[in-house]
Amino acid sequence: MFINVTSPLTLFLVLMATILLIFLGQEIKKSYVAVLPLVGHLALLITHTVQLLTLSSEYSYLSTTYTGCLAIDFIFVLISFFAYLWVDDIEARELGKKSIDNSLDWFWKKV
Repeated sequence: MFINVTSPLTLFLVLMATILLIFLGQEIKKSYVAVLPLVGHLALLITHTVQLLTLSSEYSYLSTTYTGCLAIDFIFVLISFFAYLWVDDIEARELGKKSIDNSLDWFWKKV
């Protein structure tokens, strides 16, 4: 099974689902909601990597599509990771506890 995130409709739907989950996590101040897109994008990244590495020669024309999917997956992993750190910081401030990583405090103060 191949999930082609390079097609515009699929890319739009994945982007909207990611934004909605991050916004929901920010609104309810629960970081476990914001980690869901990160886990999903990591699963897609691993799936696309395995599929590209095990691609047979008769389907070699799909290698450029897989490469595009990997690039998009990396971008979504980066975005969802920073969003998770942001929501975790919001949750930590709400509960008055220390967040997982405070090394990005300088960044959050500018956001």
